[in-house]
This record gives sequence, structure tokens and C-alpha cells, in this order.
Amino acid sequence: MSAYDQDDIPSNLSNNEHFNEVVDRVVSRRNMLKGGLGLSAAMFLGGALAACGGGGDDGGTSPTPVPTGTPTPVPMPAPRASLGFAAVAAGSGSNIVVPTGYKYQVLAPWGSPLFNNSPAWKGDGSETAADQLLQVGDNHDGMHFFPFTDAAGKEKSDEGLLVMNHEYINGEYFYKPEAGQTYPNTWTQDKVRKAQNAHGVSVIHIKRESGVWQVQVGSSYNRRITANTPMQLTGPAAGHALVQTSGDPSGTVALGTINNCGNGWTLWGTYLTCEENFNNYFGTTAGADTRSDLMKRYGLTARGTSYRWEEFDNRFDYVKEPNESNRFGWIVEIDPWDVNAIPKKRTALGRIKHENCAMTLSTDGHVVVYMGDDQADDYVYKFVSSGVYNASNPQANRDLLESGKLYAAKFKAGAAANDMMGDGEWVLLDKTANPTLAADVRFADQAEVLIKTRWAADAVGATKMDRPEWVTVHPGTGEAYLTLTNNSGRTVTDEANPRAQNRYGQIIRWRESGSDAAALTFEWDLFVLAGNPNAYPDRSNLKSGSANVTTTNTFNSPDGLAFAPNGLLWIETDGSNANTGDYAGQGNNQLLVADPVTKEIRRFLVGPDGCEITGITFTPDVKTVFINVQHPGEISGPHAPTVPVGQTMQDLINADATVFSHWPQGEPGITGNVGRPRSATVVIWKEDGGELGV
Repeated sequence: MSAYDQDDIPSNLSNNEHFNEVVDRVVSRRNMLKGGLGLSAAMFLGGALAACGGGGDDGGTSPTPVPTGTPTPVPMPAPRASLGFAAVAAGSGSNIVVPTGYKYQVLAPWGSPLFNNSPAWKGDGSETAADQLLQVGDNHDGMHFFPFTDAAGKEKSDEGLLVMNHEYINGEYFYKPEAGQTYPNTWTQDKVRKAQNAHGVSVIHIKRESGVWQVQVGSSYNRRITANTPMQLTGPAAGHALVQTSGDPSGTVALGTINNCGNGWTLWGTYLTCEENFNNYFGTTAGADTRSDLMKRYGLTARGTSYRWEEFDNRFDYVKEPNESNRFGWIVEIDPWDVNAIPKKRTALGRIKHENCAMTLSTDGHVVVYMGDDQADDYVYKFVSSGVYNASNPQANRDLLESGKLYAAKFKAGAAANDMMGDGEWVLLDKTANPTLAADVRFADQAEVLIKTRWAADAVGATKMDRPEWVTVHPGTGEAYLTLTNNSGRTVTDEANPRAQNRYGQIIRWRESGSDAAALTFEWDLFVLAGNPNAYPDRSNLKSGSANVTTTNTFNSPDGLAFAPNGLLWIETDGSNANTGDYAGQGNNQLLVADPVTKEIRRFLVGPDGCEITGITFTPDVKTVFINVQHPGEISGPHAPTVPVGQTMQDLINADATVFSHWPQGEPGITGNVGRPRSATVVIWKEDGGELGV
């Protein structure tokens, strides 16, 4: 129920160039936007790239992971599919809307049983911490489908492990109100533990039987990973003094993972969960702001937090445990097939507010991982492994994320005239090899460069971006696409970007030089500039969006992003559902599908009131897609209830938790009274059993 998104508030006080300034130079010199925004699709996608071996953050992986194929410089054609469904209209409402000819069901909502001893969902928020530990967590986000294989070794599309992030909790719905009190009621350690147990990751065995997907309750694969699960710190920062605490003097065993937003997956069949807004969980009971400059750069709360964990768990009081926050902000690798495997925090990939990550291969077989730091005015990163991927021996790849080179991106206008594109470079973040960092006294060694990644990127002049969110890699061409969701705090205006506030966001894409993901230079363009021609019908006004944004597909704040194996780009939004003013006619948050060649975009799904659409993964046959509906009932938009004088919104929720939304009650796959809004997964397929989107 926050009035603002803290990701919109920059903590970057450096003088580094902002991407808006780069776009200004590109556009003002080359009229980039006047003909429909950016390099033509034919030019950008026309050249065949080297095989990349992996497609970013989607696709299938075997339960006994044995990826096929080897890195090769032989060009391969891009998968080619065109849009073949009737777009749905924008709208506001309490249910899911999908295209004609498609069906869906709801699966594994918050509180669903996972184990034979799991309690059933009560619907009144009265579950204890022990109960929540045995149930699906809250606020579903990034996820991946790991398919089982049949007797012949072929990947199945009707059974697998759905591995899913749980980003945070909505406190207004999470606890049962106590008599005569309102949330947060009497605060207890059990309330803290309950919230911690709703965070993290769920590994869920699912299977389609008689056309319906079901959680296999009691499966030996089912697993909950929470804010208290032991994890191994690996890589250059492991054991460093800055990650040592009173509870772990060795600096090698961290407890838990929190604020797990987007995700990735590896070529060897493991899951990558990304720690994003970990800063919101760290405060102090000391009553004064004693944060270090590094804590401020990462946005730790000055005093008490809204989660209030610091009141009953000293780990989250930055005065009592000043190094604990340094143990969060990493990418965590999880083996979904081994319930006893210890998750590993991979420090070589840097410590930022990770949104998601996308893996591919360089032409000579090194693993490359793209990442964005989701805050206004922060940066885009790339990791290149020291070791080489071995397709014939998956076990040999298990430590490829242990060591490598980390880079930050500089986006530049480029030197050539009239080419309607920019260029850029990847700047190495290395204490020894980069003279700037070698001379910077803030970094005693490479471990400190990685623990203080934001400072390192500041120092080398990385380009400030408008909240880098999800990144994905085209499965055939190797181009990377990245959502820049918005930056409403922008104050600079120019010919190309006259919007004083970037309320709508955009999607940028780049191609690495020589078609090699490990290259140090690249070319970029803007795939789409989101906007609203309903509110701004004058197409010369960039608030109306680029040429591929129309009154029938208008949207704001692109967030989740993924390529299907057939080459179609799926776009999810997390923005305003006000449906008025600047957002008139855009309705609730939505799922769209784009053709990267023609740049056509169609709306595929509209979510229920108050939600974000996030998390996306496909079955290997591309006939089923899983997406997540997060925080349904987050009170906003045209259907928000009126609060009587003398009351608060919390008073209304305490009296009736469904005062704004009862989703997913009444949806296919859900029976009974849900009691309050619940995040859940939505499974979508074609009625005729065909391939999605075409």
C-alpha cells in the first residue's frame, strides 16, 4: 500500500552520463525517432549470428540435465514466427482476460499445501510461521519450468518442476487482524518468522492430468527455500571481512534469500534467483541514522523498516550486524533436482539490486550472463566466465559462475552519421586490470569491487539508465533485449525525449560486435518507446510512443521480458492501472507479444485489478505458458473503494479483506472462498492444442 515505488528514487549521486543524454545526441543528429524509432528491423536482425547455445531465461532443461549441442561459429537462422491471435482489449476488472481460442487455469496460489503435513489454506491470515514454511510463498515472481523426461530421454511438456520466486509480502492481507487492533497488531517474533517463511523460492512438482495442471502434494521434489535457509557464499567475496558476521565469522555461510524478483536458468539445468530490493529489510532500532556511505548507496532504510524484522532478528539491524546486508544482493544458484543441495550465492556476478539475468554463450564457449540493476539511474552489467562450457559433461559446468570478468555498460551515440543507431562498450570492473579501480582507495581488492559493485560502476563512468529490469536473449540471433521500465523523476527534456517524466518506459536491444556475446563493444537501438496515443494523439509528441505503439496496444512500464523458443517476444507490465489521464485507455497491467522482425505488438492478456503481471516460462513444445499474477488487490485504479471519513483503508481491509479484490476466487482451478487476494500462477494454452501466439 506504499504511495510510491522506492525503485523510482535514485541512490546514484555520481556525475555519470545518463542514457537520456546519449539518446538526445543520437536523435538530434540522425532523426532516429522521426521514421518510427530506431534501426530498421531488417537491418538489425538481418545478419545471421553465431549459435548462442542458450536463449536467455526461458526454454526447457532436463531433470537429469544433459544439454545438447556445442558452441559453434556456424551461423544459424533465427526462429521465425508471426503473430496469429486476436488481440484482447485493454480493460479494468476482477478477472483474467485471454484471446479467443485460448484457455487458462490458476495454479499454486499463496498458501497452497506442498507437503503431506501442510495445513490447508485458511483464508483469514491466521497461519503461523510453522504453517507458512509448509506452504507456497507469497507474491509469486520470476520462475522457470524444468521438464521431466520420458523413457526415451525426450523432454516432457506435461510434467516438471515449477521453480518460483516469492518477492515480498503484502502486510495488509498477510496477517489476521486482532480484536480491537489494526495491522501490524501486537508485533511478535512469530510474525517476523512467518513473513520470512513467505519469502524466497518454492520448488513445486506439477503435472497435467486430464487437461488440468495440479501440484503434486507430497512429492519428494517439493521444497521451500526461505529467508533462513543456509546458503554458501562462493567466489571472490566469500570469506572476506566485509561479509563476516557474529553468526558466521567465516563469511561463507549466509542465511536466506530475500526479495527474489526475476530469475534466470543455466545451460546445465540449475535455477538462478535474483535478490533485488534487499535494502528495504535492513534498518535499526537505535533511533538514529548511522548508515555508512555504502549503505546509503544501496538504499538501506535509515531507521525502522516497514517489515520490522530488525525488532526481533538482529541480523536485520545494521547497527548490530553492519556486514549482514553485504550478504544480500547476489544471484543465487539452486539445484532444483536435489532437495539437499545447498544454494550458492555467486559473488563473481556482483552485488546489485538484481532484477533478473539471462545466460548465453560466447563464440568460444564462455558463459555470458546479462543483468540489470533495478533502480532509477543505475546500470547494466555483463559477466563472462573464466571457464568454458562443456555440453557433453554437465557436471563439469557446475562452478562456471564461480569466477570470471564483470563489466558495466556504457551506451554511446556512435560516430557514423545517418545509421540510426548507437554503439557502446563494456567496461571491466577489475581492481588489477582497470587503472581507475586500481587507484581507488575504496577498493582494497577484487572482493571489495564485487561487494561494492555500484561504486565500481560509478567510478568507471557506466551509463545511468531508467530502471533496468528484465533482460532476455533472442534464441536464434543472440541480440539482447532489456526493459527500462520508467523514470518518473526525469527532469531533463530534449528534442528526442520531451517527456519531463518518463512515465511509460522503453525496451532497448543490442547486438555484440562480431556476433560474440563476450565482445567488448556493441550496437544498440530502441525496440519500442512505450506511450499512450489515447492521451497524446499527436504522434509528434513522444508521449504517444513509437510507431509500433497504437491505441489498440498501448501500455506503460514494461517489466518482465522473455523470448519463447519460436522467437516471439513476450512483454509483461508493472505500471499504473489508473486508466485515466496519462494512462487513459491502458487498463490493468497486461501481457503482450511482439514480433521482433516487424516490431508489431499485440495485447495477449489483461490481469485483475491491482496486480502486476510477471514471471514467465514455457513448456518445451511452446504450447503452454506460465505467468504470475502478483499482488492482486493492491488497492489502486478506478475500482478502488472510497474510505469513509474517520477510517483508513486498513480499517476497510480488516473488516472485509475482499473489499477491493477476491482474486483468484471464481477462476478456473480455484474452488471455495479464498478469503483474501492471493498471488498465483496462471497457466495458458490454446484450445486446439497448438503453439502459443502464432
